Formats: sequence, C-alpha cells, structure tokens
Amino acid sequence: MYTFNKINPARLLPVILLAFFAGSCIENDLPYPWVQPNVTVFEVESTDAEGHDLLSAATVIDSADRTITVHLSEWANIEAVKVTGFELSEGSTMIAPEALPPYLDLSSPYTMTLGRYDRTFEWTICATQDIQRYFTIASQISTSVIDAENHTVKALVPTGQSLEAIRVLSIKLGGNSAVMTPDLAGKTVDFTDPVEITVTEFGESTTWTISVEQTDVSVEIEAVDAWTKVAWIYVSAESGKENGVEYRLASEDEWTVAPDEWLTVSGGSITACLRHLEPTAEYVVRAFSGEEHSAETAFTTESDVQLPNSDFTQWWLNNKVWNPWAEDGESFWDTGNRGAATLGQSNTIPLENPASATGYQGAVLQTKFIGVGVLGKLAAGNMFAGSYVRTEGTNGVLAFGREFNRRPTGLKARIKYQTAPISNVSNSNPNLSHMKGQPDTCIVWCALADWNEPFEIRTSPSNRQLFDRNDPNVIAYGEMTSGESIDDYTDVVINLDYVATDRIPTYILLTASASKYGDYFTGGQGAVLTVLSYELLYDY
Repeated sequence: MYTFNKINPARLLPVILLAFFAGSCIENDLPYPWVQPNVTVFEVESTDAEGHDLLSAATVIDSADRTITVHLSEWANIEAVKVTGFELSEGSTMIAPEALPPYLDLSSPYTMTLGRYDRTFEWTICATQDIQRYFTIASQISTSVIDAENHTVKALVPTGQSLEAIRVLSIKLGGNSAVMTPDLAGKTVDFTDPVEITVTEFGESTTWTISVEQTDVSVEIEAVDAWTKVAWIYVSAESGKENGVEYRLASEDEWTVAPDEWLTVSGGSITACLRHLEPTAEYVVRAFSGEEHSAETAFTTESDVQLPNSDFTQWWLNNKVWNPWAEDGESFWDTGNRGAATLGQSNTIPLENPASATGYQGAVLQTKFIGVGVLGKLAAGNMFAGSYVRTEGTNGVLAFGREFNRRPTGLKARIKYQTAPISNVSNSNPNLSHMKGQPDTCIVWCALADWNEPFEIRTSPSNRQLFDRNDPNVIAYGEMTSGESIDDYTDVVINLDYVATDRIPTYILLTASASKYGDYFTGGQGAVLTVLSYELLYDY
C-alpha cells in the first residue's frame, strides 16, 4: 500500500522562493518579444483660415501595411500639410527622423522609421487629392485630354471649325484657390498655335500649354461597359448638336432611342446609362450627332446572380456557436459568435419560422455585454460575408469578403430594428465618448472590391484594422443606418455608388450590425437588428 503525505504550503513557499532567486541569477539571453511599433494618432489641420475644409475624408491608419493615408480636398496645399497630432503605441520611438516636421510635403510619400525594443519598421505617410480640372470650348468633340504631370491640355474640334477663333467656355487647371493668367474663360482665342497660361497656387506658379486640333470624326463610341440589366455607353460627339444614343437587341431591327434622363452631357462628351436590359442578352448600340451615326458596337449583358442563403434558412449549432450555414454545407456568411462564445453565448442567432423547411428564416443580431466585469466587453450583434478567422485575446480577426464578379446597382434588405441607449463606449477612441446615452445606430453596408484576397479585419486597439470605403481597391459602396427603431419589417434599398464602371470586382463585402460602432466596442445593450433577407438589385 502506498501512502501520500499532505504537503504543507508553508513549508513549500521557501522552496519556491529559492527556485525563483536561483533562476534570477541565470543570464537572460532570450530575445525581446516581437511587437510592432504603431502609430495610434495622426491628425492634420482640417480647415484653413477662411473655414474651407482641407480634408475630403478621414485619415486612415493601417497598421498591417504600416501606412497612413491623408485624404486632402482641393483647398489643401499638398506640399505643406500641417501635422496637429501624432502619437505612437506604448514603448515605440521615432528613429528616423527623430521627430516629424510641423509641415509635411506629401506630393510624394513620406517615410519614417519607428522602433520598439531592438526592432525597427518603416512607415509611410501618403496623401490623395483629386483636383477637378477641365477645359471646354464651343463645337468641341469629346472632352479635353488633361495631363496634370506634364501640364498640357489637348482639345478637338471638327475639321470645318477655324482655329483662329475658338470660344473658351470654361477652364480650371488647379485647385479651388488657383489663379490663371490670363483667364481664358468666356474669351475667343486664337489656337492656331498652342497657348500658354500660368497657374498660380500657394505662391507657386506653373506654366500650362493648351492646344486645339481638328478631327474628321464627329461622333464615335469610345467605350461600352455592359453589366447585367444596365450598360454604360461613352460617346464623343460635337457639342451644340443634337446628340444621343440608340440601341436594340441583336435579334431585332428596331432601334430604341435612350431618353434624355439617361444621358449625362458635358460639352462633346456623352455618357448614356441604358436600363431595363435583359440579362445574358446580345445588344447593338450606336451614337448619333445631328444626321451622322457612329459605327455600331455589339455587347452582351451579364447574368443575374444572388448570394447563397440570402434568406438565412440554413443554420447549425456547434456547441455554443450558431453558424449561418448548414452543418454539411459551405459557409458564405459568418458572425462574431466564435469570439462572443469565449465569454458567453452567441449573440447572432437564427430567427425561428415554423413555416420554413428548416424551421429558420432570418438572423437576429443582438448587442450584449459578454462576460463579467473587467473580464467582459460589449459584443455587437453582427453578420457578414466572409469568415471568422481567429480570436486574439478577446478580439476578433475576420476575413471580409467572398468571391464575386457581378456589378449590382444596389441591395434590398428586409429588416427591423430595436434601438437602445448606448451603454458602453470605446476606451481606445475618445471621439466616441460623447455618444454614451444616445440611441444606438444599426448599419447595413455593401461594397465591391478588386482585391486578390479577402480583407483582414482586426478589432484589437493595439493593431486595429477596419474597412475603409476610400480604399483604392473599393469599386462601389453603399450603406444604410438608423438611429431609430423600425418596428415592422421594412424593405430598405441601398444604392451602390461606383467609382468606375469598367472595373470588374473580385469580392463582395456585405455586413450588418446592431451597433454601427461595434468595431470599437461601442453600443447599447439590448439593441437588436433582425435581417430577414437580402436581394441584389441589377437595375436603376
């Protein structure tokens, strides 16, 4: 028989202390942990002395790519951007330069080196600034070609138009504060030879060269972008004439003239948005200018595609985690339930419907405080196209987006919503602290992008990375929000705004949350967004 003596904790303590102090005499040659130095705050001057907005969108800090992107308006001087706020994560230091200058020249990317422990990382600060430039003249064909890098402008007129007396209708070659000398707007100018003007802005002067040439082509189709039930037709024609677009099914002979409300005209440039087309059908289009017609162009529309399980009838329960797909099926949608279930229960659950073959139809997104005291945090009810990758501590890492290559015009969501006073606000984002006690706001948003892989979302304050609608890979975006309760199921239509009609997406992102600022752990306990179904729209 074996006997076991009880250990006296009082006798064990000296042994533990001896081991600790003995171990402390051993040289510690282990490397410091890998911790990336991050920029946590970067702010620039947002208004000038006259009150003009200097920013066109919020500044984006991307700790994954180690970039800071400043979105400047036309009123800003991109060569002298004033820095008003700059902070680093704890333990991080500036290596090169040792400090940021008060003004940054962001006409080209600005690089800096940050350090933490014995590691250094390069960060880049860059700026975007869209300057609207134009030059229009009477009898112009198409739009002017403006080369901002080489400071040249080229315009076309019909062969019969004399170059000695060209009426300049409008001109703008710089930002909103630029002064042009001479100012050609409203004047008749001799363009037999190129004309030079000086554009002065922020004390700097640039010489631009403007040329006008003659062409035999009076009307032509420059491009066709065919979607599913919509096609975009880009035409160059002679301004001042009766210009338009007509189209037909390839199998028919009768032409249909696109109504004026489908046309956007800018001088001799016409954009036609053909609507109510048939999916996967062959069409022919041509443009006209006065009595002349362009060559005919054929195109084929795309198919009508809907998203899998968009009525949310497929669910399965894996321990405490509800998943919005069949147990033996493929996932398209996911939730933050895996993160919430580490401290509590799923907060996005199926909506029961006895009439459904599965017993479910719809998703109930609930904002709850998960856990107890300091061991818990607010979890916003959410559902998104993509997958929950992993949990880091109590924070989620998500892969946003599913492969998709169609171009819908919008999204119809059938929802209802119960708001609640915001009970929890972010400690990492002081800009949200004033919202406590205000009604929570739900959000449904959709985006199309041409990434090579899903977009990684990280909610941890130390390396947070969230979706930015101004990301250059984003092709289209639309959203709806409501800070008021929606008591009955309502069809909400979200229009998608495209930055270009010729870019084909590779991913679709579609996200719903009962709390708009749930990524910052800000929201109201008890806010509930119910999503009954989604439908992609393909027509205007």
